[in-house]
Amino acid sequence: MSIVSANKTRSLKRSTRSRSVGLALAAAVLLATVFAVSGGEYSLSPWRVLTILFGGGEGLETTVVWQWRMPRATAALVFGAGLAVSGAVFQTLTRNPLGSPDIIGFSTGAYTGALVVLTVVGGGFLATSLGALAGGLLTAFVVYLLAWRNGTHGFRLILVGIGVSAVLASFNHYLVLRAELDVAMAAAVWGAGTLNGVTWAGVIPVSIVVLASLAAVLVGSKSLQMLQMGDDLASALGMKVERTKLVLVTLAVLLVSAVTALAGPIAFVALVAPQLARRLVGGGSLNLIPTALTGAFLLALGDLLAQRLFAPIQLPVGVVTVCIGGIYLVYLLNRGTQKVRG
Repeated sequence: MSIVSANKTRSLKRSTRSRSVGLALAAAVLLATVFAVSGGEYSLSPWRVLTILFGGGEGLETTVVWQWRMPRATAALVFGAGLAVSGAVFQTLTRNPLGSPDIIGFSTGAYTGALVVLTVVGGGFLATSLGALAGGLLTAFVVYLLAWRNGTHGFRLILVGIGVSAVLASFNHYLVLRAELDVAMAAAVWGAGTLNGVTWAGVIPVSIVVLASLAAVLVGSKSLQMLQMGDDLASALGMKVERTKLVLVTLAVLLVSAVTALAGPIAFVALVAPQLARRLVGGGSLNLIPTALTGAFLLALGDLLAQRLFAPIQLPVGVVTVCIGGIYLVYLLNRGTQKVRG
């Protein structure tokens, strides 16, 4: 009974801490969003922004908040959550903190699909979005196929993904160099990952895809937790491991491809957010809600910095997330080196 009681106590503590972390992250997300919406050439106080968001505004102020600035803020929140959960899926399946869609190459594949449409076909938003989705899914299929050896193993998947990503990155450079000047410049800016100029017309359909995929991953979170304990144990418990992995990989690729379709490849959010959420919650357990909130906060904060650091010049948010992610990656590699030496 004492062991059962101790396990229940630990479980209760983890659940309480998870809720507390979730509430703190939600408050941080709201704060970052309010400050992002309040700034600009037409400045508003944070309190005034909150009043407008809860239905208290009218006239020009309402237009500024809801039509001009909220599409970008909404994109940062939804896309950050989507990238974070996508990263959590891949890191769980590979059981490696480097198992992120931007490391494995799925973000690069989505970018390739969009670039092909932009530079070869010359399509609009819908065609570019479909190209990004097709590119991400096709890249996932190729990586999955090349990594298959009587099943897929995390380290092999990462190595194959890095190789495929390098090939696709070279092909992307070739496409940009061969494109017309205006197309190449637009593709280069978009390729850095940017939320500049997004509107409800683009944010709403992409957000629907992202939110639907997030809901599907949350439904399958129990399967993901079982896979975290190992393929053999999951199989012994009756799970069809490879089929479940394929479904989860498809959903995770949909998340990152949908984001890339509108905002370009935003790097390192998918890498950093799941690990940061694990440390905040504690216990090393997988918890997708804090992970999604962490991703939303990181991208909202990154976009706030992108808007304000060199105002009125607005940086692509991908430049900021690369800096944050680069620092984290150096820390991760240094920590791994210290463990080996120890």
